[in-house]
Amino acid sequence: MSYHYDGIAPHGGQLVNRIATPEQKQVFLSKADFLPRVQLNERALSDVQMIAIGGFSPLTGFMNQEDYNGVVAQMRLANGTVWSIPVTLSVSEEVAASLKEGDLIRLDNPAGEYIGVLELTQKYHYDKTREAVHVYRTNDSRHPGVQVVYNQGSVNLAGDVWLLERKSHPLFPKYQVDPVESRQVFQQLGWKTVVGFQTRNPIHRAHEYIQKCALEIVDGLFLHPLVGATKEDDIAADVRMRCYEILMEKYYPHNRVLLAINPSAMRYAGPREAIFHALIRKNYGCTHFIVGRDHAGVGNYYGTYDAQYIFDEFKPEELGIVPMMFEHAFYCLRTQQMATDKTSPSLPEERIHLSGTKVREMLRRGELPPPEFTRPEVATELARAMRVAVHTYDI
Repeated sequence: MSYHYDGIAPHGGQLVNRIATPEQKQVFLSKADFLPRVQLNERALSDVQMIAIGGFSPLTGFMNQEDYNGVVAQMRLANGTVWSIPVTLSVSEEVAASLKEGDLIRLDNPAGEYIGVLELTQKYHYDKTREAVHVYRTNDSRHPGVQVVYNQGSVNLAGDVWLLERKSHPLFPKYQVDPVESRQVFQQLGWKTVVGFQTRNPIHRAHEYIQKCALEIVDGLFLHPLVGATKEDDIAADVRMRCYEILMEKYYPHNRVLLAINPSAMRYAGPREAIFHALIRKNYGCTHFIVGRDHAGVGNYYGTYDAQYIFDEFKPEELGIVPMMFEHAFYCLRTQQMATDKTSPSLPEERIHLSGTKVREMLRRGELPPPEFTRPEVATELARAMRVAVHTYDI
């Protein structure tokens, strides 16, 4: 593991910064009305932001064909650097035909606001089914990640990007901690070892258990919930954040945990996304990363521990971040505490397993999840949010 002046080295060795200087911003703004435009969807907008702040280091823009092919087939960029998920900007044939390689392209957010530019270096076609099978391990259009690939344009635009300015997150400004800042905070706190935790769901007792097991080994926990685009049936980001705040206030040591948002979008790519999530946390300054059961999975597309096995495909120095593997945790009725197969002698009937799906079903029926699954204050918050959601839907 190599170290940087501010801790663990970012992936590729240098933390990328593609946020325009005030002078660059003025130049880009002066050209606003004359540039060809591409409107970004929510995921592409997240990708531009993550590239700009260095969260996707070493990427400086959307992938060219050589990098794209290397990532899809071998989980490596053209120069051999490990990278597991394609980061591409796809447009229709009609849009692509109107753009010229060498052009500066204006990038607008979904609301039509000018947020950045793309230095277009290449346009190329790609095989959607090939990407789906390699990256998501299925060509089933019901898979949410595959569905995105099949629905997007057939031409990829490649080139470096610039974000005009880094604006505060509209919902979570105080939790917007970019990689430059998280590295500074870890240094200020004296954390030499930091474990990152990825989640798109409210934290339940199993999560809390494995996080605290990890905290026994490292100096600090970087609790890093994803707030970019997710599936429609995932619990809303603002509800999840309130649950994290409750846990932080009552159940975690204040000087050992940092809560911050991850602006990127979910791919639901299972094993490949576990590698992707680890490399992102490496860029934020984490030395370790928690990989649990069915990380970034959806449905039955991946084996229970496939997201752990994939780390064996790389040399530790190629990743530069240490995965911390945990088995599925449950509440053990015999020992009256959270446990896994490694620590509990209990029989199957003495174990309480509750999935996120079952919890959502309980909440819809007006039932609170039991304390064996989640803290009572979190259960109350989830129930309140569910009542609001149902009431809004009924209106």
